Amino acid sequence: MNNRVEVHEFLTSRRAKISPERAGIPDTGRRRVPGLRRGEVAALAGVSVEYYAKLERGSLAGVSAGVLEAIARALQLDDAERAHLLRLAQEANGSNALLRPSRRARQRTVRPSLQWSLDAITTPAIVVNNRSDLLAANLLGRAMHSDFYTDPTAPPNFARFTFLDSAARRFYPDWDLFADMTVANLRTAAGIDPHDKGLHDLVGELSTRSDDFRRRWGAHNVRIHGTGVKHFHHHIVGDLALAYESMELRAEPDLTMTIYAAEPDSSTAHALTLLASWAASASDTGLPASDRQGSPSRR
Repeated sequence: MNNRVEVHEFLTSRRAKISPERAGIPDTGRRRVPGLRRGEVAALAGVSVEYYAKLERGSLAGVSAGVLEAIARALQLDDAERAHLLRLAQEANGSNALLRPSRRARQRTVRPSLQWSLDAITTPAIVVNNRSDLLAANLLGRAMHSDFYTDPTAPPNFARFTFLDSAARRFYPDWDLFADMTVANLRTAAGIDPHDKGLHDLVGELSTRSDDFRRRWGAHNVRIHGTGVKHFHHHIVGDLALAYESMELRAEPDLTMTIYAAEPDSSTAHALTLLASWAASASDTGLPASDRQGSPSRR
């Protein structure tokens, strides 16, 4: 990805999100585009208009940490956006190469010991790489994501599923929220490793095949994927409200493990018990959960 273009589009998109009222400055004159003017951002950051205009054109090489922090404050960037801006600056300086994840992100399988660790977890657990490939899951994690395993020739991918599979609209009751998060995760990954050809190919494919993806990709939103509660609708056990914790693996920082858990004695906890029974039954037949019809006791 072209770093100068990425910098330009990121900074202009962040500037467009900040109103004068939110920035605490007078709203004077007619505005041709939403958000702040370049001069207003420059004044808030304590730099000249000419210098800020140069930065917004994509020239971040040699910019000091102090100026980057001032720009981040002026644009009211959150933690994920600040980190993204820093990575764009590091890429412009040629220093981002030392921080990129290893090429193990292209692998299609995980270490046996990592799979054993997943299998030892009693709630749904999965491992995903920066391109949103679902590389591994325990039995309950695979059962939970059984809609993803329809093509045995390709690894399941959260982005392809979200934008290209009609089942996603049912699996994600708040589809728009999940679509936003999925694209923000990919945009963040692109900032971490802008030379990942597999990610380029995925973005190109989805931009061609999905207007919903292309519009969201153009928004340049990024996020930190850490913890929260997600809502799903599973085709066997119904609605699930699951807390999740996502963590990078120290041995393979390009991989993320996510563990889901239900509130004790909740309807979701009972649904997971039912899902575990269904998954075990499917496993006993030798079929993947996605290939088995029916359930032990549909809710």
